[in-house]
Amino acid sequence: MSRVLRVAERGWGTYRGITAAVREAGTGTVVLVAPGTYHESLVLDGEVTVTAAKGPGTVRITSAQGPAISVVGGAPVLRDLDIEGKGGGPAVLLRAGRTALHGCTVTKGAVEAAHDARLALHGCTLRASGGDGLRLGSTASALMRECLVDAAGRHGVHLADAARAELDGTRVVGAAGCAVTATGTASVTAAHSFLGECGEDAVRAAGQARLLLRDCRLYDAAGHALHAEHAGPGPGTAPAENAADPDGAAAGRAEPRIRLERCEILRTGREGVLLAGTSDARLADCAVGETGSAALHAVGDAVLVLDRVRAVDLGETALAAGERAAVRATGCTFARVEGNAVYLRDASAAVLTGCTLSHTTLDLLHLAAGTRAELQDCTLADGARHGIRVEPGARLAARAATVERAALCGVDVAGGDAELRGCTLAACGTGVRLDTRHRPLLDGCEVRAATGNGVHLARNTGALLADCTVDGAATAGVRLDEDSEAWIDGGAVTGARGSGLVVWTGARPRVRGLRIAGAGKNGVYLHDAAAGLFEDCEVSGAGYPALYAGPRVQAVFRRCLVADSGEDLSADDTAAPVFAQCRSTGVDTVSMPQDESAPTARPHGLAPAPHTPGAAAPGDVPEAAEDPLPTLLAELDRLVGLERVKADIASLTKVMRLVKQREEAGLQPPPLSRHLVFAGNPGTGKTTVARLYGRLLAGLGMLAHGHLVEADRGALVGEYVGHTAPKTTAVFRRALGGVLFVDEAYALVPHNQPSDFGHEAVATLVKLMEDHRDDVIVIVAGYPEDMDRFLASNPGLASRFTRTLSFDDYTSTDLVHIVEHQARSHQYRLHEETVAGLRAYFDGVERTERFGNGRTARQVFQRMTELHAERVADLADPGPEALTLVLPEDLPRTAVHS
Repeated sequence: MSRVLRVAERGWGTYRGITAAVREAGTGTVVLVAPGTYHESLVLDGEVTVTAAKGPGTVRITSAQGPAISVVGGAPVLRDLDIEGKGGGPAVLLRAGRTALHGCTVTKGAVEAAHDARLALHGCTLRASGGDGLRLGSTASALMRECLVDAAGRHGVHLADAARAELDGTRVVGAAGCAVTATGTASVTAAHSFLGECGEDAVRAAGQARLLLRDCRLYDAAGHALHAEHAGPGPGTAPAENAADPDGAAAGRAEPRIRLERCEILRTGREGVLLAGTSDARLADCAVGETGSAALHAVGDAVLVLDRVRAVDLGETALAAGERAAVRATGCTFARVEGNAVYLRDASAAVLTGCTLSHTTLDLLHLAAGTRAELQDCTLADGARHGIRVEPGARLAARAATVERAALCGVDVAGGDAELRGCTLAACGTGVRLDTRHRPLLDGCEVRAATGNGVHLARNTGALLADCTVDGAATAGVRLDEDSEAWIDGGAVTGARGSGLVVWTGARPRVRGLRIAGAGKNGVYLHDAAAGLFEDCEVSGAGYPALYAGPRVQAVFRRCLVADSGEDLSADDTAAPVFAQCRSTGVDTVSMPQDESAPTARPHGLAPAPHTPGAAAPGDVPEAAEDPLPTLLAELDRLVGLERVKADIASLTKVMRLVKQREEAGLQPPPLSRHLVFAGNPGTGKTTVARLYGRLLAGLGMLAHGHLVEADRGALVGEYVGHTAPKTTAVFRRALGGVLFVDEAYALVPHNQPSDFGHEAVATLVKLMEDHRDDVIVIVAGYPEDMDRFLASNPGLASRFTRTLSFDDYTSTDLVHIVEHQARSHQYRLHEETVAGLRAYFDGVERTERFGNGRTARQVFQRMTELHAERVADLADPGPEALTLVLPEDLPRTAVHS
């Protein structure tokens, strides 16, 4: 049985002071304190219990000097005591041992623990008007159950160093600073607790602190509900990597440093959640509302993972990310927002899966320049502006997403890139608007009931539309503005109140297997000087002539059917459309040339006829057009040096011409791989020849455009898992109809790095080359000794690159010719002694790996002009001769390298 000692102001057998009783107490002693006020400073070191004999509110201990209670060891227990400090310091100071406070009230000073002290607070009230309510440092720890921390002069609960705290059913309110703050490597676990009503943040974490909050309410904070700004190592090798790997597997950690589960965040002066630095957090089943700024905001290198989070009724953006932050949201709702539902800026990235974004005064999803977003099975509805806005340099990849009732555009790609697969856009202003130098992809998408155009390509924009359906657009089903280049493969345009497909001046679409039905105006409207290729298309039920060709239109229609319309064709006298194997049926006025052998209809759902290498490109003109090949071959011949390359290109051109002639004669083309390897040192004209090769094939009708798209490792290989394939695909799409030139291709497969992302880029290229074998030429280039290793890195490369063109280094004579050409182009003349000196100069240049061939020649010429300028500047009145004549003294004296 425990020994009992009594403390009272009077009475036989009692101690007059608590200190005296404690001094006499042994292990397990209970000190019963009678009601009263005791001016003492207790020092406890042992297993003793000090309790108010008559219960809470009857015993008051006020500090005589320093803390009212100091624990230097042991395991003391304090019950139902009112403990009052002197102010300006701790009221209860724990230096060591294990201390428990039950039903105690602490005022005018903090409860402070340091070193290895262990503290348990049960049903206690802490009112430290001058400092922190509870302060833990070093490796101290505390357990708080059913406690109240109220009106702290600084922070309610403050953890530093490696301290640990667990809060259960605790209320921390009224702090001038934060309700809870943790720094260093401290950790806080809280459950069923109320944290807020404070002058700064409800919860703040810094350093490497960890937080786990379950079933908590964070509310009425003048700052943020949660503010984390971790420093030091982040959650992974790159912030965006963790958007694809939110569990931190890349860093070998099973869980993020901050976790909130089933928490409510309400009424904050600033953001609800702000992550900065290298912070990483996961919120699950949480609700956020009535925040003063963004509900959820990640910046720096932070990683934010959201599962089933609701952020609604907000005065600003629901979810924002900036700098290099990465966000992954699954099953979340962002709704009723005065601003954007989701806003990304800088180089941030987001992955949204199964999320709902609705009712915003701005865009539902806004991707500012340089950002990336992936959407899967998301619903975006009722935005006052755009459903999704993609700005220059931003990239969107959306699968099975639904965008409804966006006032301006369902998806507006303004300078960025986008890939939409299986998406639905309903009742938006414009379903999809594309205005970009990239070639966005719409695959299997549906656009319904647009109040403007269904799909709108702005000027100079290219895009790929595969198996898309556009229904019920209030104006045009698909509108292609000036000089746009759309490839439309399959799909349908139905019920447009305007024309089904509008092709404006200079646009050159390539359309295969498209069904256009029930247009209020023309099925296909070709504006002045429009062009294009239409194959295996069907136009029916048009209110105006099914096909309209304005002045100077040059379009080709092959195997097309016009049905059930008043008139099949209306063409301006200056229009020159070409029809092959086309037919009309159920048409009152037939003007289109008929081919009775043409099929009456192509069954819906069948794939369109494949495009063959010799088929006409968009905008084919009548056969009387001037042949561009002699001009291009002459341009090739004028190149300096490269005799073997010129012969190879000329030979390839003859083979390609034969292929075209055989196809036009109805014969099978011979097996042929058009992709090439250019092996040679830098500056040997590889890019120039690649550009000419594309133009030659376009002149033969083997490529639609023949343009050149240059790429290297940086353009094709991503920075994190899942980034490479989309990045490579985007570059490849820009090259469709032309040449993709990959310089230093061997850099895609570094030595002895089998897990490098470059291997994924190569595999993606191989598949895309197979899928688009007739639509693009791929040329890979690099040092001769490295290209064999590159071709051996993937089994599919060797079979697709069967021909190598070797680019020899330029001779000194070649380099002199290049300089002479530069001089003529810039209105300079070389003295004959200058030419001789120039040849001697190139003979003496060391041909190291840094030697740039033609690039070196151009740099030498630039240096010569600089030296010439320095010499002529000293002349009083230089005439035309002096201003243009380059003398031997203008030759550089030192080597010039690239």
